Amino acid sequence: QVQLVESGGGAVQAGESLRLSCAASGYTGRSNAMAWFRQAPGKEREAVATIDTYTDNTYYSDSVKGRFTISRDDAKDTVYLQMNSLRPEDTAVYYCAAGTVLVAFPRRSMNSSEYTYWGQGTQVTVSS
Repeated sequence: QVQLVESGGGAVQAGESLRLSCAASGYTGRSNAMAWFRQAPGKEREAVATIDTYTDNTYYSDSVKGRFTISRDDAKDTVYLQMNSLRPEDTAVYYCAAGTVLVAFPRRSMNSSEYTYWGQGTQVTVSS
């Protein structure tokens, strides 16, 4: 069983930065896909960034490309989301997810149905 615990959320002003962390525990060996999703009130959950732990290839939604960076530290079993130049529209609950995606990674890793394990979420609020 894999457990994911997010941290690092908070309230910031537009233009500021935050770094989210996702600590994983349990057997994560088969979960090559790690991702950050977000869900704003009244909206569907959407993928923000994904990383293939077999290749370290990363993928981003168009809305965050160039501003957010996903990375991982194997020694700490932790995945990070560095968020720069935050905007009010980035306000949402951010979720960490782990799953197995062995084919068509760029496309399928952006789909929430590919993920088996989810964290509890951390709130990010950006004010203008």
